[in-house]
Amino acid sequence: MELSEDSEKQLLIHPDPLRRSSSPEPRCSDPESGADEDAGFPSRFCRDSDTLPEESAARRSARKKLIMAAVVSLVFMTGEVVGGYFAQSLAIMTDAAHLLTDVCSISISCFSLWLSSRPKTDSMTFGWHRAEILGMLLSVFSIWIVTVLLLISAARRVSDGDYEIDSFIMLITSGGAVGVNVLMVLILHQSGASHGHNHSFPPARLQTDKQRDLHHDLHHHDLHPDLHHGHNASVRAAFVHVVGDLLQSFGVLLAATIIHFRPEYKVADPICTFLFSVLVLGTTIPISKDVFRVLMEGSPKQVISVRERLLSLRGVQSVHNLHVWSLNLNKHFLSAHLSTDADPLLVLSSANQLLRSEFGFCCVTLQVER
Repeated sequence: MELSEDSEKQLLIHPDPLRRSSSPEPRCSDPESGADEDAGFPSRFCRDSDTLPEESAARRSARKKLIMAAVVSLVFMTGEVVGGYFAQSLAIMTDAAHLLTDVCSISISCFSLWLSSRPKTDSMTFGWHRAEILGMLLSVFSIWIVTVLLLISAARRVSDGDYEIDSFIMLITSGGAVGVNVLMVLILHQSGASHGHNHSFPPARLQTDKQRDLHHDLHHHDLHPDLHHGHNASVRAAFVHVVGDLLQSFGVLLAATIIHFRPEYKVADPICTFLFSVLVLGTTIPISKDVFRVLMEGSPKQVISVRERLLSLRGVQSVHNLHVWSLNLNKHFLSAHLSTDADPLLVLSSANQLLRSEFGFCCVTLQVER
């Protein structure tokens, strides 16, 4: 097919310059094949990933985990409040407060997961996926506020020194806290996903020598699992909270043991609060950085290697106007301009296959310039 000089100069993959769907809704290529069987190239490179069954299943699984964790946290939090009150232990009350924070944050996460599953609208063209990031932000802020308040209470207790602790009740309650937090870790733990990528190219009968050269570049993988297989952000945030609580529960159990056998060392109770409050604050810093990067439309860490891989494709002379951003920690978008001296359609096909199979971008928009 002969392309006019204007169409050769600039080609956009949205919509396909060679093919337009006659139906009102544009036809997306099969994400497994990534190629149009008639023309040898994808008719569209941007699929609507909201309807992917594996994503819906992952969202349902995440919601189920979060609800189970919230119920377990709420039940034992009540027990810790009662135990901490009768034991007069600030460390146990600290643990109970963190459980309360987990209940609140998990509830926010469940709501954000439900909200992110709502369909797109004319005014919300990206959908509601960013709600999950806002839920993470509220979770982080809530645990920071509670932790600061507990640090203030611990400082007052150290300065006054006028308090008594029932070490036996503290010992039983802290031991139960360790067991419950272990259960929570098992509920929220996410195993690593195996890498899966697409090796589908245009049919052999349609491949020229230049096509085979371009497609050969796609077999040199430098995988980036963080970008391609992100775990659910809400479950990740809840998991980090619970790990912090588990470590704190061990500390409370240690403090309870010390106070039980050496009552004169009751200062271990507020000291435990100091140490593990700082630890919990530290565990939320990586999450806050991820949230900040997404909200500020920052690029994932792999953006430099994306440019390098595009430049490594045969026929690509330069890459400019490269923009990478994220709706949440799992959904990444890319747009770029590619300068080439090769067939623009071949470059588009190869670049799209590279970005989807190797980096896992859910939507790619490329413009080729000659």
